[in-house]
Amino acid sequence: MSGGRTTLIGLTCLVLAGCSSKDAELKTWMDQVRAEEKVTIEPLPVLKPYEPFVYKRDELKDPFLDTLTEQKTENVADAGLDGVRPDLNRRKEALEAYPLDALRMVGTLARGDSLWALIQAPDQTISRVSVGNYLGENYGRITDVADSRVNLMEMIPNGTGGWTERPAAVEIVEQ
Repeated sequence: MSGGRTTLIGLTCLVLAGCSSKDAELKTWMDQVRAEEKVTIEPLPVLKPYEPFVYKRDELKDPFLDTLTEQKTENVADAGLDGVRPDLNRRKEALEAYPLDALRMVGTLARGDSLWALIQAPDQTISRVSVGNYLGENYGRITDVADSRVNLMEMIPNGTGGWTERPAAVEIVEQ
């Protein structure tokens, strides 16, 4: 038994000796890699501590009431008699039932100094229009008729209760 025990102790020593040399090589390689690659980590930014805000009604303006009051004042100013606004009491013309992009200019008619545009509606009807007639859903009044286009001025809501004008046109479509 003592011979088997000696052999077992000898083998254990050889195994440990083999492991220690591999560990030494591994440790040397790790030290070399660490020396070659210098990793610098930037420090985390310093965060400002949170400071709660306490609203005191007696000392500060009401953040909601003033905005609504100013908006109401602006609405009244925009809706005044001096601003532009469509004539809602006049009788609408046939081509005001369609959006402007659904209307097509298909030609013109001239007689003397008068020039009319021929406008085709989506239902395929053709109407003769001239300066002063209305087109489209945004109260567009024709300001000029040319050989290849009809210029008009539309009135659209400005979002604060008033109206604003914007130019638009319908051009002839070549087929």
